[in-house]
Amino acid sequence: MQARDWLLAFIGIFLPFVPVAIKRGICSADFWINIALCFLGFIPALIHCWYIISCYPHSSSSSYKGVTLPGREPHNYGSI
Repeated sequence: MQARDWLLAFIGIFLPFVPVAIKRGICSADFWINIALCFLGFIPALIHCWYIISCYPHSSSSSYKGVTLPGREPHNYGSI
């Protein structure tokens, strides 16, 4: 784990849904699952938060290839 992940794990001790929102996004199912777990109990939400942090570690390089549709190659707008 990198320093950013350790910081998110520390933030997760106080607000478990914040690191999940940072890692997966506010509109993701993982975020809403964590919100529901916060209502059910703090410990399940914390465990889920740490699980998301460990499953999706911070990477220094981006794998974003642009908007793609199933079965189509991404467009390269940078070259002519």
